[in-house]
Amino acid sequence: MHSYSYLALGDSYTIGEQVPIKGNFPNQTVHLLQKKHMHVSDPVIIATTGWTTDELAASIREHNIHETFSFVTLLIGVNNQYRGRDIENYKKEFIQLLDQAIVFAGGIARHVFVLSIPDWGVTPFAVDRDRHQIAKEIDAYNEVNKDITTQRNAYYLYITDSTRNNGNNPAYLAADGLHPSAKEYAVWAEHLAPLIEKELHK
Repeated sequence: MHSYSYLALGDSYTIGEQVPIKGNFPNQTVHLLQKKHMHVSDPVIIATTGWTTDELAASIREHNIHETFSFVTLLIGVNNQYRGRDIENYKKEFIQLLDQAIVFAGGIARHVFVLSIPDWGVTPFAVDRDRHQIAKEIDAYNEVNKDITTQRNAYYLYITDSTRNNGNNPAYLAADGLHPSAKEYAVWAEHLAPLIEKELHK
């Protein structure tokens, strides 16, 4: 039986801040693939709450990974937006991260899956913030990461609308009123797993 390996790169949305490890989207995705009788090992996760693109890149260098993976996910940028970072800087660093992700996927761009940045502006945490401005900035960031992903011929999964639809529903939020709950991550995994299955079976 063919076995598959998975590298997940990101920030709080990948590690699953305040959610049990099995509830984050990488682990839920693996669980769904295993239910399809695919032999997928537990995800290798390089992600920490609060990371920006440069901090993720620095940690990747520190991990000094030499092996390749069957597939890779990348979700990064919310903290660049949160800290008011320049979008041109994000563009440059995202290109480097995506190119690195493709290397980790053995040079196969179609085995890299980029997820769009969720909109934290709809959550209770952002009650005293300019929600419209946050949405506008996140849309601009997502336009950048989508364009680059398309140019590189990797997959792009837009999950921002789900976070906007569910971001004020306590069932879809962690206890901090900011990060998603396992229920929201399940929505992402249910969209992601079929894409991965289809691509790996080609």
